[in-house]
Amino acid sequence: MSFSLSGATRFRLTLEYDGSRFFGWQRQAPGIPTVQGAVEQALEALCGHPVLLVGAGRTDTGVHALGQVAHFDTLKPRNPEVFVRALNVLTPPEVTILDAAQVSGGFNARRAAWREYRYRILHRRAASALDRGRAWHHPGRLNLDAMNQAAAYLLGKRDFSAFRAANCQSLTPVRDVTRAELLPVGDEFHFRVRANAFLYHMVRNIVGSLIYVGRDKWSPERFLEVLNGLDRTQAGPMAPAHGLYLLQVHYEQPLGPPDPD
Repeated sequence: MSFSLSGATRFRLTLEYDGSRFFGWQRQAPGIPTVQGAVEQALEALCGHPVLLVGAGRTDTGVHALGQVAHFDTLKPRNPEVFVRALNVLTPPEVTILDAAQVSGGFNARRAAWREYRYRILHRRAASALDRGRAWHHPGRLNLDAMNQAAAYLLGKRDFSAFRAANCQSLTPVRDVTRAELLPVGDEFHFRVRANAFLYHMVRNIVGSLIYVGRDKWSPERFLEVLNGLDRTQAGPMAPAHGLYLLQVHYEQPLGPPDPD
């Protein structure tokens, strides 16, 4: 979908969603449920014209979000709170609009300073009856100290080809990672990683390799060798999608106030 709305007003949305029933964020063919498609359909009913929703991150099939950010333009502006209430009625129950705000026409959800993801690893003997599809169950022993030693090697601006999907369309494999650590949270380990942007499947590929370190199959130094080797075939298996969450998106550009009339 490509169109221009001259004289339109721009709004920002903050969303959370359970990605289990969606084939990712990005709109696909008719009949294939996606988050973008579901919210655009609701917005079009409210606005009375086609709407293009631009997200900060194109989360993959089965991936969740607690702080996705998106923007859209409309010729029929409303009070932001009206958008929140109405969209939460019109969208599927797996999608919640947390916030809406009118922003300047120069705001672009894709131009984030950084994005942060969280990956949940359930680290106990028994699987969870309540969190099925929301955390990766790993009942075996995991060496958290070794995993954090390995994760520290991710920090900085570097080539992440070792953790890049073969069909990744990014123009460059270089990313700047400013946070990478595993935190014990109850029965879980949470991998928190922040970067200016991410490659396709980058976080899940990293987690799969960190599990190798946690199981003492690899040393942290071996993890670094794989990272520096830039060869995806030498890295660990990709972790499942259902443990991954887009946690938050940060902007250095001002989110408002709107452009003056």
